[in-house]
Amino acid sequence: MSQTASVWLLLLLAFCAANAPFINSRLLAVGPDRGGKSLGFRLLELVLLYFLVGAAGLALEKHAGQIAPQNWEFYAITAAMFLTFAFPGFVYRYLFRHRDG
Repeated sequence: MSQTASVWLLLLLAFCAANAPFINSRLLAVGPDRGGKSLGFRLLELVLLYFLVGAAGLALEKHAGQIAPQNWEFYAITAAMFLTFAFPGFVYRYLFRHRDG
């Protein structure tokens, strides 16, 4: 896989993972259905998915060659980008009015 394809794959994975806690009510998108998941639990899932996407990125980087050392600035930027990716799911869950029935 080329580096460009790896980057696009990782961005798509990050976007889907960032929105997953807000789109469905299942535990980590595969567990039992919890209709009333709280915002705190959704944020906890968001943090866990951030680290899983980071692990996928690390694996893709390792597959492409040597892993570059990262400082705290890298993690601050990727966390901010992950939160930005989560915005559509947050808006859908908490800011849109859902009609019952």
